[in-house]
Amino acid sequence: MRAITKIAIRIFQFFFFKGAYLLPWRKPELIEGNGCFTSLGGLVRSKGFHNIMIITDKGLMKIGLLKPLFKAMDASKVKYTLCDNVEPNPKIDNIEEAVTMYRANGCQAIIAVGGGSPMDTAKAVGARIARPKKTIEQMGGTLKVLWKIPAIFAVPTTAGTGSETTIAAVVTNRETHHKYSINDLFLIPPYAVLDPLLHVGLPPFITATTGMDALTHAVEAYITVDRPKYCQVACEEAVVAIFKYLEKAFKKGSDINARRELLYASYKAGLAFTRCGVTYVHPIAHTIGGLYNVPHGLANAVILPYCLDYYGPKIHSRLARLADLAGISKQGQSNGEKAKAFIAEIRRMNRNMKLQDKFDCIEDKDIDQMVEWALAEAHPMYQVPVLLNGDQLREIILQIRA
Repeated sequence: MRAITKIAIRIFQFFFFKGAYLLPWRKPELIEGNGCFTSLGGLVRSKGFHNIMIITDKGLMKIGLLKPLFKAMDASKVKYTLCDNVEPNPKIDNIEEAVTMYRANGCQAIIAVGGGSPMDTAKAVGARIARPKKTIEQMGGTLKVLWKIPAIFAVPTTAGTGSETTIAAVVTNRETHHKYSINDLFLIPPYAVLDPLLHVGLPPFITATTGMDALTHAVEAYITVDRPKYCQVACEEAVVAIFKYLEKAFKKGSDINARRELLYASYKAGLAFTRCGVTYVHPIAHTIGGLYNVPHGLANAVILPYCLDYYGPKIHSRLARLADLAGISKQGQSNGEKAKAFIAEIRRMNRNMKLQDKFDCIEDKDIDQMVEWALAEAHPMYQVPVLLNGDQLREIILQIRA
């Protein structure tokens, strides 16, 4: 990358993110506590909604997780339309089907129940309802919705994406396999329903990958160039909690305290990265998810330590701070040694939770496209600690390929 290009990107980021302090950032209203999910019918009714759409996936329907919600809706006399066609890495055609259902049934608001995919689908549906003359593709990028969307009650059933508090909806074009984000302040859900009881039955693999997803959000946000103080604190608290509780929840899924702590860690990490942004881990993960349908949390878990290694000394002081807080560092170590210990701990956690270290799905013919998409997503919006060019991104992709 030419020096003039780097200077131009940094100048743009300086003014954009200083200007971002003036934007109307908000947090969702939190509905929290064991069993709060079952009170959602009364809450929806109290907010003036009597006809809503419920967006979820067939996996949650199959295990009957939403039965208490349906019962609560009926008891509160709230009409609902069920859309359970959400796929991992939500597809644009599925989103359009949901938009058609929403309009046909005269819905007023949305309840999204699930991991990141149902919540991202709900946000994209809301964006299309708010801006009916714009396609999903036309709203890809930053601040291209700019209109109030229908209210969303976001109910995370995994502790990872933080989508219940973020500005992002990640979507995938089924034909091109291009995976990208719609980013807009109007996509932040007004309500976040945090019920740890919904997480008790999560399989170990889902617990691991979603937990590492949250860790990636916190670490990436922490090493961005410009971090408001509240984001710094949120990242630190999230990292400490994830290192302390993720493996406990992985080994014993019924540990309700670990589930609660991870749920709040995911929320805090989402709060931070929606304001600070991420680095190159996410753009690379999006290309792998879009091309090969790899779960997003797994992609982040694998890629994170490789990118942290690649950034080098530029981020050592910040990783050293996280290592100190998480109890990973040793007395007398330099910042570089602490940073390397922190990265090594991420790799150890991945191994202990039986997550892979590389991907055998990456094909030579796709690498040029992966680099192109990753660069287009990252530049100029992401406040990466080190600006990389296409050749350097290619090196990272080759490192993560088995």
